[in-house]
Amino acid sequence: MSKVLLLDVVGLTPRALASMPRLRALGEGGRAVGLDTILPAVTCSVQSTILTGRMPRDHGIVGNGWYFRGLGDPLLWRQHNALVEAEKVWETARRHRPDLRTANLGWWFAMGASTDVTVTPRPIYHADGRKSPDAYIRPAGLHDQLTGALGEFPLFQYWGPTASLHSTSWLIEATRGIIGERWGAAPDLAMAYLPHLDYDLQRFGPNGPEADRAARELDDALAPLLEDAADREYTVVAVSEYGIEQASRPIDVNRALRREGLLEVYVQDGREQLDPWTSRAFAVADHQVAHVYVADAADVPRVRDVLRALPGVDEVLDRAAQGRYGLDHPRAGELVVVADPGAWFTYYFWLDDDRAPEYARGVDIHRKPGYDPAELFFDPADRLAKAKAGANLVKKKLGLRYAMSTVPLDPSCVRGTHGRLPDSRADAPLLLTSDAALVADDTESVAATAVRDLVLRALGTPD
Repeated sequence: MSKVLLLDVVGLTPRALASMPRLRALGEGGRAVGLDTILPAVTCSVQSTILTGRMPRDHGIVGNGWYFRGLGDPLLWRQHNALVEAEKVWETARRHRPDLRTANLGWWFAMGASTDVTVTPRPIYHADGRKSPDAYIRPAGLHDQLTGALGEFPLFQYWGPTASLHSTSWLIEATRGIIGERWGAAPDLAMAYLPHLDYDLQRFGPNGPEADRAARELDDALAPLLEDAADREYTVVAVSEYGIEQASRPIDVNRALRREGLLEVYVQDGREQLDPWTSRAFAVADHQVAHVYVADAADVPRVRDVLRALPGVDEVLDRAAQGRYGLDHPRAGELVVVADPGAWFTYYFWLDDDRAPEYARGVDIHRKPGYDPAELFFDPADRLAKAKAGANLVKKKLGLRYAMSTVPLDPSCVRGTHGRLPDSRADAPLLLTSDAALVADDTESVAATAVRDLVLRALGTPD
């Protein structure tokens, strides 16, 4: 029976591929074409479109997070698979191959999914407030086998100022073990998430030596998995969610709404917190796209005018305009703003850094009401930031509580961004496959919505 290895090589573009000879050879032996991504071109939305063949209006994943109206909280990076409101590719395939075995290593919305094997980052949250690296691994017996062989999941190298190749290498080695039947029967569909290019391309931009080095590092780490896949007769399909472009202008969308009296805060322990319950308008910022939630429809025209006046804003989409992009879902903001090329949205809502919430200076993806790429940096204004981080790691090993307050509040250090639709094919994501027959000879690009059907064909199941 046909088997597929579906790789999500984040940030893969023609420029990056030029520094990746092993992955490039896969495309030269099969097919390499562009991938027409979606708006917003961010991880959770694009992955959900790839796996369901549907747009956000249908699967509901309008970003990496959104305002959960029923809870009254903006939340990012939720993990429950039920949030994806459409059938996934392996569920479709099982209607024709009921015994189809599947494995998910790192793709988002993994928890509660119907895959046979699931591996996704999931820290241990201790009762005393400490956080330790770990992963949610299913079946349960696989956890100790996997971590015994590879060590604990390297959470602090998966995101934050120490994010590095180590986390991607761990996922690669776990995938090699899974398809190599080290811990059980090989899956028919194995999906692996490889985030390494995301880090230095956001830190330094996509056009410098750091980006080329990151691509070479990933290619070297990926080579053994590609060899294993060929030996075990897997068809490889490698996709990218987005390309990363040079970042030059942060836009403080929430500060603009606050200055207009539309966004409210409340105060705890001398620090300001976003008040989504009483704000007339606020934004959940997500790279180059921000969902703006407006409590009263009568305020929409005024909020639209405020957003249109912001330097760096390209488009302001009401619900009808969102429909042009397949983004018109109830979870979306009443207005969605898209940044100009090179611009991106901060989540910042405070006007004085001394009043910033405690989490602002930490790596805290679940409490921040928006995405914060500055989490990839040690604060350059604090010469002791790295030393403090090292001391805190010692405290962690001793079982002591600690707070990582190392993230800068000046966003100008960020050099790469994504989220808007690419302006050129050179900056667009790619699709590569080892099986040339899956893509017609005259095809220049494949829609993100078409990847699902391509995978189904590779599995030998009807679309």
